Amino acid sequence: MNDASNTPGAGTTKSATIDPAMRSGFLGRRIEAFRAKLATPIWQRRWQAFKANKRGYFSLKLFIGIFIVSMCAELVANDKPIIARYKGEMLVPVLVDYPEEKFGGFLAITDYKDPVIREEIEANGWMLWPPIRYSYSSINKDYPRIKSAEDRCLGFPAPPYWATRAAYCETPADQLQRFHEIGNRNWLGTDDQGRDVVARVIYGLRISLLFGLILTIISAAIGVTAGAVQGYFGGWVDLVFQRFLEIWSSIPYLYVLIIISSVLVPGFWTLLGVLLLFQWVSLVGVVRAEFLRGRNFEYITAAKALGLSDWKIMFKHLLPNAMVATLTFLPFKLSASITALTALDFLGLGLPPGSPSLGELLAQGKANLQAVWLAMTAFVSLAVILSLLIFIGEAVRDAFDPRKTFK
Repeated sequence: MNDASNTPGAGTTKSATIDPAMRSGFLGRRIEAFRAKLATPIWQRRWQAFKANKRGYFSLKLFIGIFIVSMCAELVANDKPIIARYKGEMLVPVLVDYPEEKFGGFLAITDYKDPVIREEIEANGWMLWPPIRYSYSSINKDYPRIKSAEDRCLGFPAPPYWATRAAYCETPADQLQRFHEIGNRNWLGTDDQGRDVVARVIYGLRISLLFGLILTIISAAIGVTAGAVQGYFGGWVDLVFQRFLEIWSSIPYLYVLIIISSVLVPGFWTLLGVLLLFQWVSLVGVVRAEFLRGRNFEYITAAKALGLSDWKIMFKHLLPNAMVATLTFLPFKLSASITALTALDFLGLGLPPGSPSLGELLAQGKANLQAVWLAMTAFVSLAVILSLLIFIGEAVRDAFDPRKTFK
């Protein structure tokens, strides 16, 4: 009888097409294990239950779209062309800072919206601009200013061009022409420094989402590990941890931030580190309760009898059951992290001045009550993101509910 396994191509499976070196590596094994877990019937039923919640499923797709747009902010809103061709040479200004001397100037950094530089490049090539020709720090130098009821020329903040019928002040024709170009329009007006609101919202969303995701992932990892240790070992370990958590959670992190901001300039990683010191506590109780409930189950007793180590039992057998309750909290925890950064920026304890932030935009709206577009834009952006996360969280909760998954 011929051995079918020796025949070329016989018994070939889908996994055989994967690089053996990748499968043998740690990352490859983790990816394969994750894919195998998602292919199990229980995860398939959970995914179908999640998709059955139309509002949550649509919210997830919309949130992913917003996240992708914010991650590609430089390709959507930028004061530099994406690509350009000048005297037969292809340039990528969005990635490389070319000196102005390349185009006949003398400055170290090129201002591509300068009329002289723009005419020089267009006379010897072309430029492909993003839809919005402003970065988060770009000032609209072509804004012609509008007249007030007293016939005075007003400055910034400036309303959207479509939201006012006021006459413009006397402006050179070429400047007014540049102002009315599609890419140069301020669709949601400008802030009190003449910066485009849409560009600052897009870049601000990127910072908020990245901050929230990093804070949620790291704090969840720490909180799950701490809760697992408490719940599994119990006894004095659980008692000591509980007393420590009671003391630690009573420390007001806002005062800690005020002390740190008086010594250091708050930045992205500084805020992340301070909030991380306190945010991990919120998941400890949930995981601890699941481990306390599951550590006496029969399959755990059997695993101990087989000689498995405590850590292997905790993270390979008990943790998957505890993660069901934990995963339902993550979208809500992400929304809380975004709200925390926004609140700190609004109070002036957040990111450095000039950084794009929804909280800073809210603070500008509070300081300029006549510029209603500032506060409304920040409020609507924040409300949309938080609502999407709430709807996603509700759908995840329903997907992991056994009464709905196994009906």
